Amino acid sequence: MDNWNNTNIQLFDNVIERKIRYDKTIVEHTCTLLEAKNSSIVLFHKIATLFTMVTGQNKLTIPKGSYTLAYYWKYRPFNLYIWRDENGNYLGSYFNIVKNTCLTDNLLSFEDLIIDVLFFPNGDCFILDEDELPKPLAQFEHGFALQSLNSLIDMIDYFLAQTISNANITFPHKKILPLLNS
Repeated sequence: MDNWNNTNIQLFDNVIERKIRYDKTIVEHTCTLLEAKNSSIVLFHKIATLFTMVTGQNKLTIPKGSYTLAYYWKYRPFNLYIWRDENGNYLGSYFNIVKNTCLTDNLLSFEDLIIDVLFFPNGDCFILDEDELPKPLAQFEHGFALQSLNSLIDMIDYFLAQTISNANITFPHKKILPLLNS
């Protein structure tokens, strides 16, 4: 049951982010609720282990001690991770194409549709993981993933810039420091 409007979670409560991969495996992270609105929430997650994303000859490394501001929407076919380093500097962003984003009490879940979009700080953008699809993108999920990707690409420049700007105002690094140090 989905109760976005009636959830019992409070700001700074722990929320489990549950990503259901297309192969039905599950990945979970414990996050902290930063904001909850009618059909969207923002979670904080401290990066515990360095990881690197590679696309062609480009790579983006997210170091241990960095953090994610994760945005989820009930009615949008994507979620967004904005990464900052331990000093609050922007490292990059990452969109997941998803479906069935659901919030129930302290659990945020979504079904990952494999396709992702990675943004580097210089504005370079790459569509990832199309080679992992079980069908051509146009046929995958009866065209839903392609339609969602195209919808995102059509609005991405403005949407990403606006969301990053809002994040800088609403969640400045100094406000995040207590969470980083806990």
